[in-house]
This record gives sequence, structure tokens and C-alpha cells, in this order.
Amino acid sequence: MSTLTHPLLTAFRASKPAFGAWLTLPGFLSARTAASASPHLSWVVIDCEHGATPLQPGAAESVHAIAGLGPHAPSTIVRIPATGACADGSAGWQIKYVLDAGARGVLVPMVSTAAQAKSVVAAARFPPAGVRGFGSPFTQLAWGPGVSPAEYLARANDAVLVLVQIETPGGVQNLEDILAVDGLDGVFIGPYDLSLSLGYPAPAPDPVPEVEQVIQRILASAHAKGKKCAIYCTSGAQAAKRAQEGFDMINVTSDSGAMAESLARNLAAAAGEEAGQKGFGY
Repeated sequence: MSTLTHPLLTAFRASKPAFGAWLTLPGFLSARTAASASPHLSWVVIDCEHGATPLQPGAAESVHAIAGLGPHAPSTIVRIPATGACADGSAGWQIKYVLDAGARGVLVPMVSTAAQAKSVVAAARFPPAGVRGFGSPFTQLAWGPGVSPAEYLARANDAVLVLVQIETPGGVQNLEDILAVDGLDGVFIGPYDLSLSLGYPAPAPDPVPEVEQVIQRILASAHAKGKKCAIYCTSGAQAAKRAQEGFDMINVTSDSGAMAESLARNLAAAAGEEAGQKGFGY
């Protein structure tokens, strides 16, 4: 797959922090615009859990629109709607949809057990490593010009990233077992649901100290097991701090959040006022 580009995987292999953005707005033009916003953007997550993009055809259209930006396009990861509790195999069709669309990886929310993580990995890997079926005529088109179905099939198990979110008490309790799952590339910390599920307020903008201790333990455990650790942030300053702490994959902002923040700042400037501090939000 000589034309394959995958900035997030490249950063992982080089042990360099990779900055990304969360896409909550629907539409391939919105996705393509966000994906072309900065040379510092290594990846985007198309959010089909809490965002407004449907799996079909929305995620597929956005994946291909971003791939059309060329060899410097950020890696596309899709967060599926199904949570870890559905990862007994019943969520496999959602994983198949996003990977057949050409996504560079899949993110599954609220995974709480090793069994759930194993099911996710199996759905994302072709045999013998998993149970993913092969047959989409569109997948390889999103991986670069000239990539053949045979090339994609030969390389996909090594190139597609499988990430699960640690954001429940069960996920924290079973962390070591989840990290031991073969074929799992890393864990993604969702600070909002992690805080709420542990009985603490949501980050505003930073987690409370008790949750921060859990976050640092997840980071240390992931690296000790040779896995990557990702986290959601809501600002560049917050993301820079997490990069210094050693996180591998760091969200910086969301499309909707950045749009609202820019509108508020520029309108305040036009009115001769100071823009207020960013409030609670995604």
C-alpha cells in the first residue's frame, strides 16, 4: 500500500503526541473544512455517538471527503453509537460499517471489561486475527490512489487502529485486564463520563483532583502495558499540558465548540467588548 497515509499511526509508531479534533456537526463539507484547518491536525474523530452524523451514509461520506484532501489528510477515526455493553458481538455491524467506509480506526465508548474489548478487536480484524468480513467495493478508495482491494486486505490488520474508551467504574476496575487484550491499540479517556460515573462533577474545564488521580493511573498503566493513551481536551492550552504529561493522542477542540468560540470572540470584538471565558461545554 505505497500510497497509504495515516498520520495518527505514524505518530504512534514514532512515540510523538498527536493532536486532533472532534467532529460533531453533520455533513461532508463541514468535515472536510475542519480536517483542512491546520497542519498540526493528525486525526479527527467523527462522532456518531453524541454528534449529529449518522453511520450511514454520513460517516462514510465524511471519511471519503477527508481522504479526498490528499496525502496530508488527517487520519479519520469514527466513534460508533454502541457502547461497551453492546460489545458482545451485537455492535460488530457498526464497526464493520465504519471500517468498510475507509476509516483509519474505530473508537468504542464505555468499554468496561476485557471480554468487551476482545469483542471489539475481533470485529475490527480480518481472520485469523478476528471475524471482520471482507467485501466492500469502497474501502480501499479512502486509503489512497491506486490502493487495490488485495493491498488493503493484506495491510488492514496492521493499519486499522482499535481504541476503547475508559469512562466507567468497571473500566477503571478492570483496566489491567482490558490493557492485556491482544490487538487493542490503546485506550481513550473520556473525562466527562469518567467523572460523572465515579460520582464527581464534570470537568470545568479540568477534572477534580480525585478524577485526575484516576486519569494519571490510566496513563501509567497503559504505557506499562505498551498501549497508547488518549484523552479529550477542550482547549489548546489544556491539550499542551496533556502532551507534556505523556499522552499519545490528545483532542484539542470540537468543530461546534471552535465555531461558537470564534463567533463569540469576534462579535465581542466588533462590539468593543471582551469575550467572556468559555463556559461548560464540549
